[in-house]
Amino acid sequence: MSDTGFAGVYQLENGFYGYRYAIVINGKRKEGKKLRNEMGKPFRTAKQAAKAREIAIAQEQSKALLPHQGKTVRKTVEEVYTEYCEKGRSGKAYSTIKKQDSLWNNHLKERFGKRYIDDITVAEIQDYLEELYYVDNRAYSYTESFLKMFYLIFGQAYSRNYIEVDSYNKLCINKDTKIHMPKLKIDDDLDIVYFDEKQMEQLDSYFKGTNAETAYMLGKYCGLRINECYGLKWSNVDIKNGIITIDRQMQYQNGLIKLVSLKTRNARRKIYMCSKLKRYFKKLLKQKEQDKKELEQQRQQNQTMIQDLDGEMISSLDLVNTLSNGKIQTVNSMKYHSRTVQDKCSFTFKYHYLRHTYGTNLAVLNTPEHLLCNQMGHSNSQVTHKYYIAISEKGVDELLKNLEKM
Repeated sequence: MSDTGFAGVYQLENGFYGYRYAIVINGKRKEGKKLRNEMGKPFRTAKQAAKAREIAIAQEQSKALLPHQGKTVRKTVEEVYTEYCEKGRSGKAYSTIKKQDSLWNNHLKERFGKRYIDDITVAEIQDYLEELYYVDNRAYSYTESFLKMFYLIFGQAYSRNYIEVDSYNKLCINKDTKIHMPKLKIDDDLDIVYFDEKQMEQLDSYFKGTNAETAYMLGKYCGLRINECYGLKWSNVDIKNGIITIDRQMQYQNGLIKLVSLKTRNARRKIYMCSKLKRYFKKLLKQKEQDKKELEQQRQQNQTMIQDLDGEMISSLDLVNTLSNGKIQTVNSMKYHSRTVQDKCSFTFKYHYLRHTYGTNLAVLNTPEHLLCNQMGHSNSQVTHKYYIAISEKGVDELLKNLEKM
């Protein structure tokens, strides 16, 4: 055995490494020694052994700091999730609660519900995630929802003293052992999806004069999310100063249309309108005033009363995306156009791709990243950064021009 330069780490005769430690916690001496990591593999470098030693010591120290002491209480996964629903998710958004319950009731309950939480291993969860992604061909982002559910359930169990700190660290904390997403399939595309100039010309032609033209313009020139688009009120559109305030979104809750809070604080923002959009809204407002006079009775009869952000009931006539005859437009109104565009234009149309196109175009035009982050309403600048590294035709053109200048 030889000295490695790391305290408590030593080299074995076979070339691998091990570690030992002796610490005093609350007056009691704790000793430990290991030659392999949590996965049963040997430490190939002194650095690996030193890192594992630090984690082991931290785990021992964290035990002494736990708010709960004594033997853990055994609970099934279903009992843990039920308790979380009752005590752990107050304040969560309605959509988040519905999504969690859907994943639980349709998938996790049958597979894991009756199992004791402290019996579940990293390996079987990894197998389950890989089954979802590789065998069932679930979307990568959908599979990621299950990973988040497992972290949520194990976190709840740990906070209630239903699993030991070592198990929790192995499942959710330790980078070398914790549950993680399966390796991305080669043909999966998680990059920014945008429309090129030719496709945008086709979309301009298709949407002009349709009942979804306003929604299309907001997606193209503002990069709105579809729920933000259909939840936009006329009172939030300042045509004179060219500013649109995004502070709520449309959502279905228990079969009812409501205007609710945005998902994150950063999603609340002011978006600046280009001159073309300002001209469009001036024309739209003029048409609205004309409709009031000519179609007043139809508008009054067709209007829908919906609950606003503050709980008050308002008329659908207050929304920007309302038809001339007063009928409300909702997030479902775009489904028909998505199908039709694909048939007529021979490419996939999703409203969210307008947002991607908006962000990509502004990035190519060298918009400062912090400004684009604000306009997009991102809570994390790393998401915004994707637009700057996405390869678009405009970006390639700019690159080629720069290469010629070299």
